Amino acid sequence: MKPFEYVRAASTASALDEVAHRPNSKFLGGGTNLVDLMRENIEQPDALVDITRLPFSEIREREDGGLSLGAGARNTAVASHPVVRARYPMLSEAILCGASGQIRNMATVGGNLMQRTRCFYFYDEAARCNKRQPGAGCDAIEGFNRIHAILGASDACIATHPSDMCVALAALDATVQVSGPQGERTMPFLEFHRLPGDTPHIETELKPGELITSVELPPLDAAGSRYRKIRDRSSYAFALVSVAAAVSIRDGIVADVRLALGGVAHKPWRALEAERLLRHAPASLEHLRFAVDAELAAAKSFVHNHFKIELAKRAVVSVLGGLMGLESAR
Repeated sequence: MKPFEYVRAASTASALDEVAHRPNSKFLGGGTNLVDLMRENIEQPDALVDITRLPFSEIREREDGGLSLGAGARNTAVASHPVVRARYPMLSEAILCGASGQIRNMATVGGNLMQRTRCFYFYDEAARCNKRQPGAGCDAIEGFNRIHAILGASDACIATHPSDMCVALAALDATVQVSGPQGERTMPFLEFHRLPGDTPHIETELKPGELITSVELPPLDAAGSRYRKIRDRSSYAFALVSVAAAVSIRDGIVADVRLALGGVAHKPWRALEAERLLRHAPASLEHLRFAVDAELAAAKSFVHNHFKIELAKRAVVSVLGGLMGLESAR
């Protein structure tokens, strides 16, 4: 690991100032991803600015019925919060599907958003990886790509986003509050992460020196929500495919639906086309399968991950069909 300077911030202003005066520096929250990558010599900051003492750990109900999640709130605290469990069960389920209990006790909301999108070629110094070394190439495309993307990929990168929490946040229409040298701003969660394009090493729309302060959840009107993760083993594994879904049915018609997929793209994938086709349509297995087929029509597989397309379709039909009460979908 490269030697680095350590600074503990006493306030938001001091944290922003410390990073502004240290061009190659990083904010340190739980450190569960950053420190791991530093040990592997992938991340090599000159300085870490510790923000764990800043007042960002509160989970607060909003006046509009939504919820504010402080960026420093631990994943375990969010998953076990009574309001999250009652109003946003998909978020609680998603968090509990992620990593291990020990990591969830350390990991933070803001840190979860800032996880690097990665695959095993990213960790292999002998492999070509555009995320680790821009312009080097991507060995995953013609390599062992079983876990890789089927949506939104590019010739530069086919890695998938690792977070479970972020898939639920994408479905919930969350927004991200940030502070930076130019002041505060709000960003729709769906715009926070980037698809790879030609610059897969640039993973978010954060500007230099900006700090996440909270994630805001609007009220969820859907009657039921669910998160399901399909993986190779039952714990401590990234998703092959995951589904975050919520739906509200009135008189047999889909009044509202939220759907996001994990394990299929460089960022949490909001299934907007499927939602469009399902909303205001009959809650039937026929319409559900039609909408899912339309969403996955643009999917592109590689040598080892063609199974993901059918797996994603079946997972969505099972989860949304179950929420709709369609027995044959279960």
